Amino acid sequence: MSEIVTPAQVERRLRNLSDELDRAHQELVEAENNYSRVKSEYEIAIAESRIQLSRVSRPDGKNYSVQEREDIALVEKKELHIKMGEADAIVRAARANTVRVKTQIDLARSLGTSVRSGFDL
Repeated sequence: MSEIVTPAQVERRLRNLSDELDRAHQELVEAENNYSRVKSEYEIAIAESRIQLSRVSRPDGKNYSVQEREDIALVEKKELHIKMGEADAIVRAARANTVRVKTQIDLARSLGTSVRSGFDL
């Protein structure tokens, strides 16, 4: 069953979508800021861990290789690494949501054009 859509309904929908786009944008800004902060914390923590490991030797008296220092630092800071991955996923979801809302706005605009044309007939 098809429902007749009025220009007022289209206008109301576009206003609602405009508000939703504003919220989606704000969420994206917050997600980007959080990701940037978490990434910086992670990179600093990893660097500190690698520096400390460069000053100590393995139990057999040899120095750790660069790869061993990288691996040990990552394991030591795994919680921050996971947190950074989660923050990245939130940014990606926020970006996708912004695209979704923009697509809905485009569809509502097209519908509005169609409705206006129908009312002009």
